[in-house]
Amino acid sequence: MTDRVSRIQAEWRRERPDLDVAPQGVFGRLARLAAAIEVELERVFQQHGLTSGEFDVLAALRRAGAPFERTPSALADSTMITAGGLTKRVDRLEAAGLVTRRPSPIDGRGRVVALTDAGLALVERAFEAHLANEHRLLAPLDAADRAALERLLRTWLDWLRPER
Repeated sequence: MTDRVSRIQAEWRRERPDLDVAPQGVFGRLARLAAAIEVELERVFQQHGLTSGEFDVLAALRRAGAPFERTPSALADSTMITAGGLTKRVDRLEAAGLVTRRPSPIDGRGRVVALTDAGLALVERAFEAHLANEHRLLAPLDAADRAALERLLRTWLDWLRPER
């Protein structure tokens, strides 16, 4: 079966037979797959009036457990985004009535970001739809292939970023 990546590799093999272009098969397909997956994931978030970044913040608050709140630094850590990026997302979510900010009961100078009832209800619905979508996207792979792929990706990622 020939795809765009295979055609590109064939052209390079013709033009530069002295080079091993096999890695292009992996990286080219990973790039195309990542772009296609992002489109599919965003579609579900948009159905719930969210961006993927906004969903990420709501999901991090939900994962915290009741009372569904975190400090901004813990939230940034949990979402792996910068403080500046987090502030913009929280501003939008607060304006939409999905989160609130209040002074920290532990540190009067600090703040806490918490889900509102509307935010909790939305993230519950969005997360269920998100998981159903992820299951759909994995449908072409059987359970053994999924487990093998996850193991390979974890190994590769650990090698590239051992700090986790």
